[in-house]
Amino acid sequence: MDAATIVRDASVSGTHIVGELRLEWSAACNVGRVRETNEDAALALPGMYLLADGMGGHDSGELASEAALLTLSEATSAGELKATQLQLDDLLLAAQRRIGEIDTETDRRAGTTATGIVLVTHEQSPHWLVLNIGDSRTYRFQNGSLNQLTTDHSQVQEFIDAGFLTPEQARTDPRRNVITRALGAGMVDPVADYSSTPAFPGDVLLLCTDGLTGELPDEEIGDILRNAADSQQAAERLVDAALALGAHDNVTVIVVTVHESVPTLTMPALDGSAQGEAAGQAPAPDPS
Repeated sequence: MDAATIVRDASVSGTHIVGELRLEWSAACNVGRVRETNEDAALALPGMYLLADGMGGHDSGELASEAALLTLSEATSAGELKATQLQLDDLLLAAQRRIGEIDTETDRRAGTTATGIVLVTHEQSPHWLVLNIGDSRTYRFQNGSLNQLTTDHSQVQEFIDAGFLTPEQARTDPRRNVITRALGAGMVDPVADYSSTPAFPGDVLLLCTDGLTGELPDEEIGDILRNAADSQQAAERLVDAALALGAHDNVTVIVVTVHESVPTLTMPALDGSAQGEAAGQAPAPDPS
C-alpha cells in the first residue's frame, strides 16, 4: 500500500486504479475564514478515502484527526466486506487509545469525527464500505440525485429524528456542534456506523466535514456536483462556495468519481493475429 500522507491546508488530486475501477479523486482542506487553526484532515489511498474533523483546541484537534486517519489507513482495501469491517473496528480501538494519550491545554479532551469509504468485495462485486462516527458526512451522487449515506451523531440530528427540528433549522441551530459520538473526546468506546453500497461507474462519492454542510444545503451541494467537469473542479467549487458564505469552520471535502478502468492494450501474437480477438474484437483484414 502507498505511504499514508495527511492532507491539511492543501488541495491534492489523483487517480487510483483498483481492480476494474478507475477512481478519480480530489481532496481539499481549508482553514476557512474564522478559525485560526485547521483541525480537519483528509487522506486518500488506493480504494480508501477518509477524513476527520478534530476537536480539543489548538494542536490537540490536529493531533487527534491525524492520529485517527493514520491508524485507519492500515485497513486493507479490496478485501471482503465483513473482514474489512472487523479490521476497522480493531483500528478504531487503536485510534481511541492513541487519541486518549494526547495532552490538551484545557479541560477539553482531544477527539475527532471520522468518515470514509473503503473499496471491498461483496457478493463477488466491488462495493463501498462506508464508515462514520460523528457529524462528518458521506454522500453519493448517482443519476443526478444526491443521497446522504451516513447519519449524523449529533444532538440536532436526534431532534430531527424526533420531529422537533427540520434539517434546514438544524443547520443554524446553536446546538449543531454538540456531537453524541466521537473518537476520543472522553468517550468510553468508539461506536461507528457501517453501511455498504455497490461501486457503480458514474457514481460520485463526497466526503465532507460539517464546515461544508453548515454553510451549504444539500440542494446546492448537488448542483455543484452535477455541473462540475471532474472531481478536482467539484472539490474546488464546494470549498469556494463555503468560503463565499463565510466559512465559519474548517472546510474539508474529498470527491471520488468512479469510472471503469481502461482495458490494457495487448501485443499482437507472433502469427500476426491480435490477442484481443478472444475478447470479441474483429480480426484485422487479410491484406492478400
